[in-house]
Amino acid sequence: MSYLEEIQVKNLDHLGIVAGLIDEIGIVKIINNKLGIDVREKISAGTVVKSILINGLGFVSRPLYLFSQFFQDKAIEKLLGERIKPDYLNDDKIGRVMDELYKYGLNDIFIEVVLEVIKKFKIDLKYSHLDSTSFHLDGEYKREEDKEKQEEEKIIKERPIFIKKGYSRDHRPDLKQCVLDLITSQDGDIPLFVRVGDGNESDKAVFGKVLVEFKKQIKFDSIMVCDSALYGQENLQLIQHLKWITRVPMTIKKAKELVQNIEVEEVKDEDKEKRSDLNLESYTWKEEIVTYGGIKQTWLIVLSEKRQKSDLEKLEKQLSQEEKKSQKFLKEIQSEEFEHPQAARYKLKAINKKLRLLEIKEVELTETYSKKKEKIYKMISLIIKKDEEISRKTKEAGKFILATNLVEENKLEASEILITYKNQQSTERGFRFLKDPLFFTDSFFVEKPERIETMLFLMSLCLLIYNLGQRELRNCLKRVKKGINNQVGKVTLRPTLRWIFQCFQGIHYVILNGVKQIVNLTEERRFILSLLPASCQRYYL
Repeated sequence: MSYLEEIQVKNLDHLGIVAGLIDEIGIVKIINNKLGIDVREKISAGTVVKSILINGLGFVSRPLYLFSQFFQDKAIEKLLGERIKPDYLNDDKIGRVMDELYKYGLNDIFIEVVLEVIKKFKIDLKYSHLDSTSFHLDGEYKREEDKEKQEEEKIIKERPIFIKKGYSRDHRPDLKQCVLDLITSQDGDIPLFVRVGDGNESDKAVFGKVLVEFKKQIKFDSIMVCDSALYGQENLQLIQHLKWITRVPMTIKKAKELVQNIEVEEVKDEDKEKRSDLNLESYTWKEEIVTYGGIKQTWLIVLSEKRQKSDLEKLEKQLSQEEKKSQKFLKEIQSEEFEHPQAARYKLKAINKKLRLLEIKEVELTETYSKKKEKIYKMISLIIKKDEEISRKTKEAGKFILATNLVEENKLEASEILITYKNQQSTERGFRFLKDPLFFTDSFFVEKPERIETMLFLMSLCLLIYNLGQRELRNCLKRVKKGINNQVGKVTLRPTLRWIFQCFQGIHYVILNGVKQIVNLTEERRFILSLLPASCQRYYL
């Protein structure tokens, strides 16, 4: 046997970290307990799911029909178990497991995984954040025309989703889509609850029901944080037994009046340092007790200096653009010949509908004759500013209103309400991760809506694993008070897990003359591993 025949080299890279996090959570065991193990199968359902999650966090942007190819050059037996081969992970096997997951209940499985994570890693659930996004899809989904025959929508459906056109967060209104509702913890952005909805679903119609369902599943006293889609009389009644913070839409009459008439409080000198420490030095606010939808609540009217400056600049720009546009309209209407006065005034009305801050006003309608000696009417007009509208927008600049039902018991400080709402980007970070081109969203080649729901369930598990690993790493760095170099060589206590994944590129699993070893494990990589759970370390050390 030649020397080359006695050596095997497989890539391990960062995949041992991913596999270790999956093991630490216990995902394989949970899924095998749910779906059972068939001794006739070469690979269990839980291990198939583990392989999908490793593929999803491999950041190679390979769709699932190239799935087995992903593991051709990887240390598959090290990652998934002895005697497991890449060809065990074929389309048929993956499809069967996805169907079994859907049939058992994606929500039930996800909740059990989440509860295990909360318990094992002591996730702080004081605040939870809800938001939604859409995923556009290609292909035909013929069940959509049957929607009218279905029962009124329920939160946990017994039917698959409907792939429909709707409001697109991807700015692709030409494509059909589905919607993903996501609740995350403020502590580490850990996904706590996911729900896949129909493509034309409205946030306002479902957010209240989503929160009620979440509280049934996760029985913790969490304060729910959401954007203005939650704020409506029906939703407030639905969630009156929950604790919440949300934004008040400016379409509400009371909100408009407060923003126009109330003055936020000046910051006292003794409070300036405190606000600076909280990174709130550019905010001022005033509290008001309001009853809306039959619910007593605190409204926090907030003024952001940065946003005010931005809003006023936008207002100035809008005014400048309208001045140019209105000059064009003015020339157009003054040069036109009308057959009767009503036609001139109808045209003027149509033009003014296109203007927001300016108005073209009729000065005089003169009767004259055309070159053909026909009676015509010509309008003399001028441009005036809508001072009331401009003043309203000027007063509104930089202001928004936050509401909470924590009025007397468990009353929150105004600064805490504001900081908590600013952390609403917790879910937005999750959506950016799920839609990253290096992730496997391109895998939406599946034809059945059930498979799409299952795919989003698996993607959400990937997000959970990624954010949990990042949280554990950052918490450990904070405890040891020692940072690591980031992409630009600066020491940081808050590295992204993606950067850590890049740092682990080039680690190989080598079998030389029957001896197994890991190569390229530097001191820096060993230090990083010491900060991660023991299950991750076992794949390298």
